[in-house]
Amino acid sequence: MVGDDRTMPLLGHLQELRGRLLKSLLAIAVAFVPAYAGASELFTFLSHPLLTATAEVPLLVGLGPTEAFFTKLKVAFIAALFLASPALFYQLWQFIAPGLHQHEKRYVIPFVIFGPLFFFLGAGFCYHIVLPVAFAFFLEEYKTIGVQPTLRISEYLTFTARMLLAFGVTFELPVLAFFFTRVGLITHHILIGFFRYAVVLIFVLAAVLTPGPDVASQLLLAGPLLLLYTLSIGVAYVFGKEMKNEEV
Repeated sequence: MVGDDRTMPLLGHLQELRGRLLKSLLAIAVAFVPAYAGASELFTFLSHPLLTATAEVPLLVGLGPTEAFFTKLKVAFIAALFLASPALFYQLWQFIAPGLHQHEKRYVIPFVIFGPLFFFLGAGFCYHIVLPVAFAFFLEEYKTIGVQPTLRISEYLTFTARMLLAFGVTFELPVLAFFFTRVGLITHHILIGFFRYAVVLIFVLAAVLTPGPDVASQLLLAGPLLLLYTLSIGVAYVFGKEMKNEEV
């Protein structure tokens, strides 16, 4: 980025943002090619939580001549987002880095590594834990009304993709804590003081996201979120203390 971030006019920031977005789209496009080549296998992979949720395997159907084609496009795009995530986090860092001090810019490597890592961890937690529980509950609801479930592939894929991406973003909490601590927006004291409210919000979120009314399922979701918040406090403490030492 040319020029000082604090003196660059709004137009300069918009031009920089456009450049970063174009590079991000290019990274997604490059990742899309191999993702589309393996779209059939990827769809089978995404179908696994549903097919193992119950002994009575529900039928996935397509209701239009082009639905399989567009489903493969969606699957490839979702996979491309994950494959390109290191490049996306790098472009994000490059956009915000000019506003940081010179000694803070060296954290680009941890940011690019741990950003995608926690994104994958969130999606993996959703895939292995949340989705099987959710589908088992929803399919059981069909049994209560005596209906054999037949699910449209596009609707199934949309639901699964939203859940995977939502949990991937949620697991970025420690990474965000690192960034906000470095720019001085939060401290570990603020996070500790907000902890009681965070617990309430986390359990409300778990109750909303958990398909079943049982407490065990809610704890299954709330537990990792509480651990992430605690980890964020630790991140804020370590890097906040380091920042103070650098300023001395």
